[in-house]
Amino acid sequence: MAIEATAIQMIDDPRVRVTRFDFEPGAETGWYTHAMDYVITAVTDCHMRLDMPGGEMREVVVPAGTAYRREEGVEHNVINIGDEVMSFVEVELK
Repeated sequence: MAIEATAIQMIDDPRVRVTRFDFEPGAETGWYTHAMDYVITAVTDCHMRLDMPGGEMREVVVPAGTAYRREEGVEHNVINIGDEVMSFVEVELK
């Protein structure tokens, strides 16, 4: 059975939902589809594998303190493939 990432909702108001995700090595989010546009800001260096629909897998490194954004509809499972705890903050735009 997979180790599940910890999600702590920090803000949920009419404009945004902010959630911190913490992953032990090997932890994952499980499959999900983003229902809103979102911005990710890495708290730690994030060494992750993104399992995508159709069996595609992408390995990426998001350095601590950097950010990226994606539009709603992204479907994936995020897995910490690093040797240390990985954390990021996700801001969903309502």
